[in-house]
Amino acid sequence: MIEVEKKFRLTKRQRDAVLKRLPEVGASLQGEEFEENTLYDGEVLKSGTCVLRLRRVGSNATLTYKKRLPSSSAIKQQREEETAIADPEAMEAILEALGFTPALVYEKRRQTWRLGKAEIVIDVLPFGLFMEIEGRANEIKAVERKLGLKGLRAEHATYPQLTKKHGKAFDGLIEARF
Repeated sequence: MIEVEKKFRLTKRQRDAVLKRLPEVGASLQGEEFEENTLYDGEVLKSGTCVLRLRRVGSNATLTYKKRLPSSSAIKQQREEETAIADPEAMEAILEALGFTPALVYEKRRQTWRLGKAEIVIDVLPFGLFMEIEGRANEIKAVERKLGLKGLRAEHATYPQLTKKHGKAFDGLIEARF
């Protein structure tokens, strides 16, 4: 599966404006959640173009592999494979037995909205506020037009890259926690 999304860095004022505007344009709030994301390092992951992530949301967990496709566009595309994990502790043990080690952890509070076929998420991380619009490129552009917000800055860096830049290192693990 190819994930297509565009990410924006927001100020508090822009975030408030987006949250006000979403219901006005017909978007529906799907839910809010707190996530803990652990990214692993291992020989196959050394290139920096792919990640292996174990995401925990409450008692649920998902294992995800992502590989970014080359592009200079603000709308990024990446291969994404995901599966639900019934026992995250067992999955951690399996990953470590296979030679993968936790490299970074970041926490995030996320609101998920739906507008047509597009998904809009508003994320709060320890190092900033963000919005991602996921869908086909034309759907992303349509959501941008409907929101009508000027001055939004596309963010090309991934959350793992931002965690490396803004997180704190503890015993070889980089963390960005609340």
